[in-house]
Amino acid sequence: MRTNRPVRRALLVVHVAVSACWLGLTLGLLALGVTASTTGSAVTVEASVRAMKLFADWLLIPVALLTFLSGLALSLGTVWGLARHRWVYTKFWLTLATLTATVLALRPGVNGAVTAVAAGGPLPDAGDVLFGPVVSFSAYVFMTVISVLKPWGLTRRGRRLRSAARGRGKRPVTPGTAADYPGGSIVPVAGE
Repeated sequence: MRTNRPVRRALLVVHVAVSACWLGLTLGLLALGVTASTTGSAVTVEASVRAMKLFADWLLIPVALLTFLSGLALSLGTVWGLARHRWVYTKFWLTLATLTATVLALRPGVNGAVTAVAAGGPLPDAGDVLFGPVVSFSAYVFMTVISVLKPWGLTRRGRRLRSAARGRGKRPVTPGTAADYPGGSIVPVAGE
């Protein structure tokens, strides 16, 4: 089912905005994690991990879920499809993996660090506050790059659908027609 142009554009704006928020939030977590693991001040360590907990508890999951859901809606409601192009398929699985890792690894690591530091102890393991943000930030930058470059071509399903459309004498629907974009430009905005 294809979405109409206003809905598609609204979804794209939401997806780009929350994706940028997720990337920025992760960069902030990384800066706080580096600060907590490199400072000699117990007060700075505690402030850093408490700020990380605040971000992780209130912002990370809603932003991650909205990014995942808006990307899924875009892929299912546009000619890009979910399993037609390798870059879209890759982004879907990476987003799902990072969302899962955020819930199962990053948040518990931050919560453990806060508990230890709040009890008057040292930061238990710098990896608890560094590993998650480093991996997440790397994944989000990679997904941004493939959203812009759109590498790797069609999946097997995408090739089969294109071949079937040609066999019926129809011109296959492909992203990037001038009618899909404002002002007749064929350059998609932010990769979706």
